[in-house]
This record gives sequence, structure tokens and C-alpha cells, in this order.
Amino acid sequence: MDFYYYSAVAACRAVIMVAETLGIKLNKKVVNTLKGEQMNPDFIKVNPQHIIPTIVDDGFVLWESRAITAYLVEKYGKDDSLYPKDPQKRAVVNQRLYFDMGIYNAMFKYYFIAFSTGKYGSEEDFKGLENVFGFLNTFLEGHDYVAGDKLTIADISILASVSTLVAMGFELTKFPNVDKWYNNAKNVVPGFAENWEGAQLVAENVVARLK
Repeated sequence: MDFYYYSAVAACRAVIMVAETLGIKLNKKVVNTLKGEQMNPDFIKVNPQHIIPTIVDDGFVLWESRAITAYLVEKYGKDDSLYPKDPQKRAVVNQRLYFDMGIYNAMFKYYFIAFSTGKYGSEEDFKGLENVFGFLNTFLEGHDYVAGDKLTIADISILASVSTLVAMGFELTKFPNVDKWYNNAKNVVPGFAENWEGAQLVAENVVARLK
């Protein structure tokens, strides 16, 4: 399975960790978006929207990390534990996956804005990020995982995002349930070491943009 990715991108790292969990071998093809490689004509032939991550599975092309991780579980999973078939359990997983997009948006407003402005966002932007983590802390009250009591693709997707923030110095101690979840997840999710390397890479690139 061909996998177009860049390790600095949390969404790409989420796919890697899900693939590791399922025992899927990826033929990794680096597309460095910081250098504009996503605009390479050869890649645009594969994905006209020219975004990563993108997979090509025996001729089937798919992009968007949440769609990819769900597809991988449904096609290659030995059971449905990572993405339950039960409508209500799946609905909660889906909700958490959409919630992860909110984490990314808040992270972008405060940290990733430095790519274009050379500085972090405002105090209000940081409070917005903390507000998102307050919700996540509530979701985890009384639960070991973000969508209940079993590891799902929602945990893995959110782990990629949260680890990126940790690499950039965001403190989890104000959110004890998130802190506990993170310290467990990073030990039980296969592929976390590679994920952490990518998280550190993006943190280094953000800091390098600061003026």
C-alpha cells in the first residue's frame, strides 16, 4: 500500500499508528509540504486535491486521515474494536474524530499561525486552545479512552494532535484526565515513537519561524 505523507503532519502520523496497530505495511513516499512537494505533477495525478495523507491500496486512492483510518479498520481489522459497528458506539467515535478537527483548528490559531506571522497567536487564542482541552478532559472523566473504555481510531487521531502540542511545550497537567490518558496512550499505541519524532519535527519548524 503506497502512503504519501510527511511526518510533521499529525494526520499522517495518525494513519501510521493505525496501520501499525493493524499490522499493515506501508510503502512510505515522503511529500514535504513545507517545500511545496504536494504540487508535484506526479502527486497531483494521484490526488488532484494534492493533500496528505493519501493512500493507494491496490489502485484505490483515498485521502483525509479520518476516512483512511476508518477504511483501514473496516478492510483489514480482525475485529471492529478500533471502529465499532454498533451505531451508537460508532457515533461517539465519529464525534470524537470531528472534535479532533477542533483541536487542530485551535492549535493552528495559536501555534501554527507562526508559519505566516512569525509569532504565536493571542492570549485569547491560547484560552481557546485551553477551552478545547477542558472539553476533552470532561470526555475522559471516568474513562480510559476518549470514546469509552476501549482504544479506538479516535484515540489515535487525537494522540497525534496532542503529542504535537506536547512537543511544542503545551502543559497537560492542568487537565488531569487528559494527562493520564496521554501517558497511557503513548505506551499502548503502536508506532508512537515514530509519531513523537514527527511531533518534534513540526515543533522545531514552528520555533524556527518565530521572529
